[in-house]
Amino acid sequence: MTPVTRRRSPEELLLQVEAEEARDTRGRLKVFLGYASGVGKSFRMIDEGRRRAERGQDVVVGAVQFPVPQDLEAVRQKIEVIPLRTANGVSVIDVPAILKRHPGVCLVDGLAWDNPPGSPNAARWQDVRQLLEAGITVIASVNIQFIAELQTQVERITGKHVTQTVPQSFLFGADEIVVVDAPPEMCMDHSGRDSGQNLAGDTSRLARQLSELREIALLFAADVVDHQLEAYLKHNGIAGSFGTQERIMVCITPRTSAKAMIESGKRNADRFHGELFVAHVKQGNLSDADRAALDRNLELARQAGARIEILEGDDPIEAILEFAHERGVTQLFVGHGLESNWWHRWTGGPVGRLIRGAQGIDVRVFPQ
Repeated sequence: MTPVTRRRSPEELLLQVEAEEARDTRGRLKVFLGYASGVGKSFRMIDEGRRRAERGQDVVVGAVQFPVPQDLEAVRQKIEVIPLRTANGVSVIDVPAILKRHPGVCLVDGLAWDNPPGSPNAARWQDVRQLLEAGITVIASVNIQFIAELQTQVERITGKHVTQTVPQSFLFGADEIVVVDAPPEMCMDHSGRDSGQNLAGDTSRLARQLSELREIALLFAADVVDHQLEAYLKHNGIAGSFGTQERIMVCITPRTSAKAMIESGKRNADRFHGELFVAHVKQGNLSDADRAALDRNLELARQAGARIEILEGDDPIEAILEFAHERGVTQLFVGHGLESNWWHRWTGGPVGRLIRGAQGIDVRVFPQ
């Protein structure tokens, strides 16, 4: 009888990867990825260094953004710092000093910064590559706006242009990438301060921007993981791939700002080779204006290639949940008005009921 060869699961493959990498002399790269200022990527990076130091690892700080917030400074002071050096009036990582010290782990903030002309490396990410090649593990942080291949997409959302970038090919080589997934409302005030604008009264627009940036970061991190797994399978001559079947359901009403929701749903469905549903719970006695608005939203769904579903039921939330569970929906997109203390209103009302009844379905709420 011919023996049956069991195909290893993705988890088993990743365990083998980790075992092989443990024998590698090259340092490991871990990146904390932020989608906007204020999500806390620098804190996560430094706190990771603190925890490693407390476990007995040899950790130093190679570069950190200043000024350091008070709560972050208290953590940073527990870790040895290799002072920056000055080159042509610019503060840069002291790579020779770090190589001579040769710690086990080095923390590097501002991965995309450029070095001054005449430096051995043109950019900070190249400094990091040099440390990795010397066998030093690096924990770094970067925002998506500084990833070269995402720059145009992010600039379209934020209106801000940056000149210093890191190539995505470098990040694709990271051993671990962590999206610092703070809720958008937690960094809204910080974004307002960064822009120097008074964003009061424009909360809805800013929340939508942050939500779009968050989605880009999550999709990029998924791309990194896919790239790593595909490279490993190719390197080891293993045929086959592992996909995820996503079923995304966008819930619309006549007054929903459907364009952003449907575009986001299509991006996710295309990215994961999944299905896109656009659903509307049938309502009676619609005004002419509401009927026209609903027709426009449904036309957007048709243009996106979505499967349109008109649901019926006395209770719209129950109708949505029943359809979602029957069809195996994995992500639900819904709209919600931004009002004062709107976050706290989630504990009750239709959105709160939807979240509580989703039972294993990811619910994404779009500010309207």
